Amino acid sequence: MTEQKRLVLDANILLRAVFGVRVRSLLETYEDSVSFYTPDVCFGDARKYIPTIAATRHFDPAAGLLVHDQLARLVEIVDLSLYEEYESSARERMIARDVEDWPIVATSLLLNCPVWTEDQDFFGSGIATWTTNNVELYLRDA
Repeated sequence: MTEQKRLVLDANILLRAVFGVRVRSLLETYEDSVSFYTPDVCFGDARKYIPTIAATRHFDPAAGLLVHDQLARLVEIVDLSLYEEYESSARERMIARDVEDWPIVATSLLLNCPVWTEDQDFFGSGIATWTTNNVELYLRDA
């Protein structure tokens, strides 16, 4: 039996799941065959930006926050205490990019899996990445 595939999501992907259709649909379609993870800080960041984004899109912020909270049944939130041992290595990989993305890299290193992101900062970090346009290639082979 093969090990279940894993994928780390950044905050932007979580926000796309809240405000869009495609990301949420992919999460729901593959929830039984792929394990989805996000660092605790990304889950918190996404929640923090929902009211502002909702206001610019004339979207009910309460509905957005509800969808966000429901994502916790599809995406496992990884606590800092689990990925912090990879902080130094993650920061080194992101030093020429956005070093504040280190929790995503650290979670990827912890779980030995790729990252689902739209952020170009991860490219060249040695971490495999997938964008929404092509992530289903990875997901459907699960």
